[in-house]
Amino acid sequence: MTVAPPAALAPAAPVPGPARAPASAAAARSRVRDLLRRAGVSLDSVIAADVLLVTSELVTNAIRHGGGLAAFHIEIADDALLLSVADANPHAPVSRTGTPDRPGGYGWPLVQRLADRVDVRSHGGGKTISAELRLA
Repeated sequence: MTVAPPAALAPAAPVPGPARAPASAAAARSRVRDLLRRAGVSLDSVIAADVLLVTSELVTNAIRHGGGLAAFHIEIADDALLLSVADANPHAPVSRTGTPDRPGGYGWPLVQRLADRVDVRSHGGGKTISAELRLA
């Protein structure tokens, strides 16, 4: 995993279809699954599982910690899936250790480990996290 400098990984262009951000991680995974299927990626592959897990984590974190999902874009280019998730919180994600009374803390490290590149950009209305995952 490489954390890309700001100019190295531009947010992905929107996928054709509904312009609204998905209402849930499940809806986001469904959009990604459809795009993978159209691109001929086996949904039973480890690659598809990784892409869907990163999608789920980024969208869940935007909803849970970022004030809601503001935008969601996916695109396949040069044998890679480009995913961008925007939320209303300008602060970059932080890793934390779960405790018995507060489980969790594994999502952001998983995203960083599974994605080939990750970029976090703060802007006036929050932040956008872009991730690139190779499909081949």
